[in-house]
Amino acid sequence: MKVVRFHAPGDVRIEDAPEPVAGPGEVKIRVRNCSTCGTDVKIYKFGHHHIKPPRVMGHEIAGEVVAIGDGVEGWAAGDRVQVIAAIPCGKCAECTRGRMTICPNQVSMGYHFEGGFAEFMIVPAEVLAVDGLNRIPEGVTFAEASVAEPLACALNAQNLARVGEGDDVVVVGSGPIGCLHVRLARSRGAARVFLVELSRKRLDMAADLVKPDAAICAEEVDPVEEIRKLTDGRGADVIITAAASGKAQEQAIQMAARQGRISFFGGLPKDNPTITCDSNLVHYRELTIVGANGSSPAHNAEALQLVATGAVPVADLITERLPLDGALDAFGIVSRGEAIKVTIEP
Repeated sequence: MKVVRFHAPGDVRIEDAPEPVAGPGEVKIRVRNCSTCGTDVKIYKFGHHHIKPPRVMGHEIAGEVVAIGDGVEGWAAGDRVQVIAAIPCGKCAECTRGRMTICPNQVSMGYHFEGGFAEFMIVPAEVLAVDGLNRIPEGVTFAEASVAEPLACALNAQNLARVGEGDDVVVVGSGPIGCLHVRLARSRGAARVFLVELSRKRLDMAADLVKPDAAICAEEVDPVEEIRKLTDGRGADVIITAAASGKAQEQAIQMAARQGRISFFGGLPKDNPTITCDSNLVHYRELTIVGANGSSPAHNAEALQLVATGAVPVADLITERLPLDGALDAFGIVSRGEAIKVTIEP
């Protein structure tokens, strides 16, 4: 079979590999869609400390069961499934308290296990042990199901930031995750959702799809001032920084309303991870700043239902579909910001 395999930073190859066999406790699937994200581009360029090459990449996975290993119950050939990316241990102090997103023993598809940029792959026993293999609801395509993983991450962030009825929400960053945040906030009853982005081209492409109440190009205007104008000086109830930008995080604090909630969704580069925080704003406005790290198996299952019910449409966000041998082209498209969501169809 064909796979997309990471060997070293800048060295990702499309190669032949033996078709895998499901061992005890495992499930073998035929990958139908594995979507790409900015993390794949970062791995391609810089590698990752959890990846010991060679490793098959890809973690936004949907496919159908073709074989089950000894001891596996409840699954059969032909079942349509979505696979979690981040795999908690299910046993540690955090997991047993229901905080699986911060499991210190977490492992991941495409990092510790072979990923989904392949014609076939094995769903490891560790995934099944935490109910991380989800049935794709009727009417949801494989491509849509592959987007459930990033949507699950957005869901975790918006739960932590308590996005709800009547909120004015700002999403900073108009990539695929920013688009998902806009639609998810609307589904949760936000009164208005504003989208902020540096690149005019990228902003217009995203705004044309997700229709924010205002699209603000931060390269052309001061986004803090624009949000204050739009909210009659009050500021926004929730600001989600869906971009790897320290400046965006600093501006998020400045544009928050009293008792506003700020989600640092996008992590910062490891060589420049600090920002300047006006702690008096946090103190006097009673602001809440929360992080957001991945998603749990339950978030993935809920994300699939949000897609299935139409609460969060995702089909139109998939703007590029490429075959497996086009994976390197896909990384380039993502890196250049030329599409919203790019999916690989092995």
